[in-house]
Amino acid sequence: MKQNFIKNKVNAIVLALAVAIGIFLITSVTTVSAATDKVSMYSSGRTFTRQGISTYEVFIRTTDNAISQKVSVHYLYMPTLGWCDAQAEYVTTLEDGSKIWKADFTSYNGQYVIRYDADGETIWDNNNGNDYHGVKVIGTAPVSAERMSCLRSMRNYQINAVLQNYAYDKNVFVRYTTDGWNTYADQSLYYSNTNNDGTETWTTILSLESLQNSEDFEYAICYQVNGNTYWANYFGENYNFNYSIHY
Repeated sequence: MKQNFIKNKVNAIVLALAVAIGIFLITSVTTVSAATDKVSMYSSGRTFTRQGISTYEVFIRTTDNAISQKVSVHYLYMPTLGWCDAQAEYVTTLEDGSKIWKADFTSYNGQYVIRYDADGETIWDNNNGNDYHGVKVIGTAPVSAERMSCLRSMRNYQINAVLQNYAYDKNVFVRYTTDGWNTYADQSLYYSNTNNDGTETWTTILSLESLQNSEDFEYAICYQVNGNTYWANYFGENYNFNYSIHY
């Protein structure tokens, strides 16, 4: 009986060590967190919606110099069908050296988290355990434009910018052209509301009565605060009439 007791005790110790080692190995390669220093949701938008289902685009920022990088969005298509993955594609490198990636996915509720694999490490950005949802326009971006509907028959276009509230005193304006940037004009945006996450929405309406060709219309958002200037221009592509929600 004593031998059985010793044998059982040894087995229990071995099992405990195995579990501890397993937990250590798992936690050493996987981190679940909010926006981290290495990966974060940068900005997002809804591009299409119909009959309760929507298509979203998510821009993701990574900051490390890992040789092997893979970025993807883990999203809930619908509760009864479970989770899916959409691989993100590289878009551009920002002035500070960080990289921007883009993923598109279709979902009934827009719920998602971000997965980043680099040099054997997996990091999850899950928005402080709340997951992201398609209605969230910006994450770590200083400013981004919100997709809106264009009232083309009235030649009016509502511009909404969502920005981080870095300080009370700020200047926000839209720079736009109606002739392919042969000329341009600036128009101020005005405070509209503060969102649940503390970001602000600023807005204005452009009157484009003189516009002859819709392809000649482009715009970008400028946000000036604390002596700094931030531009949102769809990563060099500029916004245009196509930057709207399609129904």
